[in-house]
Amino acid sequence: MATIITDLKESFRRGTIYIQLIYINVGVFILTTLTEVILQLFNRSLDGAFEWLELPASLPRFITQPWSILTYMFMHAGVMHILFNMLWLYWFGALFLSFFSAKHLRGVYILGGICGGLLYMAAYNIFPYFRPMTEYSFMLGASASVLAVVAATAYREPNYPIRLFLFGTIRLKYLALIVIGTDLLFITSSNAGGHIAHLGGALAGLWFAASLSKGADITVWINKSLDAVSFLFSSKPRKPKMKVHYGTDKQKDYNYNARKKAQSDEIDRILDKLKKSGYESLTTEEKKSLFDASKR
Repeated sequence: MATIITDLKESFRRGTIYIQLIYINVGVFILTTLTEVILQLFNRSLDGAFEWLELPASLPRFITQPWSILTYMFMHAGVMHILFNMLWLYWFGALFLSFFSAKHLRGVYILGGICGGLLYMAAYNIFPYFRPMTEYSFMLGASASVLAVVAATAYREPNYPIRLFLFGTIRLKYLALIVIGTDLLFITSSNAGGHIAHLGGALAGLWFAASLSKGADITVWINKSLDAVSFLFSSKPRKPKMKVHYGTDKQKDYNYNARKKAQSDEIDRILDKLKKSGYESLTTEEKKSLFDASKR
């Protein structure tokens, strides 16, 4: 298990930005789903606790959970929901990086989610058709973020050929128009909030690409904020500390110096004896000490 986790961490670290976003989305989905399953096995429930991570249509409710404008875009309602969103992110994330940078993709993903969420709340609080549903409506999913990536790429390279199964090759601009047109047609369907958010995400993607073509990057503030948060939570290398040894080491140094002093005094005594009485006057031990000292 530890090896699997290590491999996943390494794969995440080395992955491109859209792969990292897919990892985050899938990780959140698995964690929330497993939590619900485990609680159900014990006949327990979180009683809508995950709604605090979903985006409410109600403005008073949103004021109590403002973080949901960011968290909702990493939440999903089911396997098919996350599967299609992640497939789109995988396909168009790679294409996006052919024309823009990794930081641009990260910024557009967040910008698309924010704009999609704001348009969703605005529509539900402005149009009378949605007002009866406002109090109990919540939105979740990465669709708005993904549509922002698609729209930005389509603006940058409108004639890029996209090969679709059963439909053949189609230019990217037509694919984007079909998707956006579908959202407009189904804006009053059972998934009205999702279609409105898609439009908000697509508009954000077009806004980004059009601004960048004029030299202005509207995702700068998002990336600076994310970099600042990342820096706060990153592990900082600590300065090496100086170590001071007391006690035993100090005693060892004292003993060593004492022995060296005694040996030096002994050699001086032997040399004085040698000078006064000659070599033959030295004992065997004195001769050996003198011989050993000459080799050092």
